[in-house]
Amino acid sequence: MNKLANVQKLKESGIVAVIRRPRSQDIQHIAHALVEGGVGALEITVDTPGVFDMIASLKSSFGGRTLVGAGTVLDAETAKIAIQAGADFIFAPILELETIRVTNAYGKISIPGVMTPTEIVTAYRAGADLIKIFPGNALGTDYMKELQGPLGHIPMMPTGGVTLDNAAQFIRNGAVAIGIGGSLVKKDAIEAGRYEELTHTAKQFANLIQGARK
Repeated sequence: MNKLANVQKLKESGIVAVIRRPRSQDIQHIAHALVEGGVGALEITVDTPGVFDMIASLKSSFGGRTLVGAGTVLDAETAKIAIQAGADFIFAPILELETIRVTNAYGKISIPGVMTPTEIVTAYRAGADLIKIFPGNALGTDYMKELQGPLGHIPMMPTGGVTLDNAAQFIRNGAVAIGIGGSLVKKDAIEAGRYEELTHTAKQFANLIQGARK
């Protein structure tokens, strides 16, 4: 699947699940539960031990059903290693132009993290495919709405503090997708082996997104 098709797939799902520092014995169960719930993109943070092996493993198991990417990427070299492991997208908490360049050079989806309108435009002009508004909840749903006036042509997605309570409003206010961490990838449920809770919550988020789009 080419890059444009992958971008469209991510937007259609509307959900990037942020999986932070999972245990190796849990990752396949987590991924299966999220994919069953309709999650279109799985992000594993690169501060996870064995992260590149996990990315390769998930691509092998779920590559036909969901996108798999690397998160918390701070530099171009890490992005390159993740892409060589099979990452479909690079998710960053910061705006780092060389990381965008390298990601694009490999034909993968670039999603840098930004806060201000100037950073949003800089990232988009540098070739970012989607713009991660971070931290989403600290900036708020109204911030997303206000950005749509001058910058509505730029595809944005909030990440950080997105919950079942605010997800729909972010979409109604212009977000093309949302990045969801702890409110979806629940640590207590994972530790207890209650993976069905992840599936249930993912379906809740998916229903909220689809409803907000209507």
